[in-house]
Amino acid sequence: MHDLSRLSVHTMTTKPWGLEDACRHFAEAGIPAITVWRQAIAPLGVKRAAEVVKASGLRVTALCRGGFFPALDGAGRQKALDDNRQAIDEAAAIGAPSVVLVCGAVPGLSQAECRKHIADGIAAVLPHARACGVRLSIEPLHPQYAADRSAVTTMAQARRLCQQLNAAGRADVGIAADVYHIWWDDQVEAEIAEAGRLGILHAFHVCDWKVQQSDVLNDRGLMGEGVIDIKHLRACVDAAGFTGDIEVEVFSNTHWATDQHQYLQKIIAAYRAHV
Repeated sequence: MHDLSRLSVHTMTTKPWGLEDACRHFAEAGIPAITVWRQAIAPLGVKRAAEVVKASGLRVTALCRGGFFPALDGAGRQKALDDNRQAIDEAAAIGAPSVVLVCGAVPGLSQAECRKHIADGIAAVLPHARACGVRLSIEPLHPQYAADRSAVTTMAQARRLCQQLNAAGRADVGIAADVYHIWWDDQVEAEIAEAGRLGILHAFHVCDWKVQQSDVLNDRGLMGEGVIDIKHLRACVDAAGFTGDIEVEVFSNTHWATDQHQYLQKIIAAYRAHV
């Protein structure tokens, strides 16, 4: 693929750069869109961050992240709701159409209990999201994260949550499909198609799964460095009617330790070759 018109890069992908540097360098490299992580907003404040993004001319694909709804007590659950409402406000301020939800899980609660907290949490903040014109995008995570990061581990679980939470004919709650988390699922093609049919396929994230990983969280591969058939999954989301940005989201201690200008060129080359 040679066209970069749908390429979006997460600020977390080039983590050593602050938001101002990321916006400037992405734009200079011909990348048209950016997904902003809240960690990149915090040093500047949301007002200044919004000014920086707007001045860059980049399209904002999404804000990462909300979620982490499950908690062992009511105070913890309330804290999560407050934080998610703040994330929605931040998304609206920077012009992000959606907030990506890493839904959460807590040791000591069953997966079923965690999923109940997640459904209740999203339902509680959904009116505020609707009022702000911001969608909520559930990102199912690979099962290796089920204990403490997300009790939503499949596209099917995410779809059922969306169907439970959305009012008739609406798609305020949808799915952020990340190849890193869904590539292993033998139902992934059917679930992508069904998400497309329901109009709830909000986002598509790309990176790669390395066979040997030194870190369970921060050793993802750049596209082409692993085993995922990214082009196949891209074809599936295209066939499902997805026309949004394709987001490069790579957590990598290895890549963060390199020259980020050179790395950005590798990202572009990998996107063209493997997406």
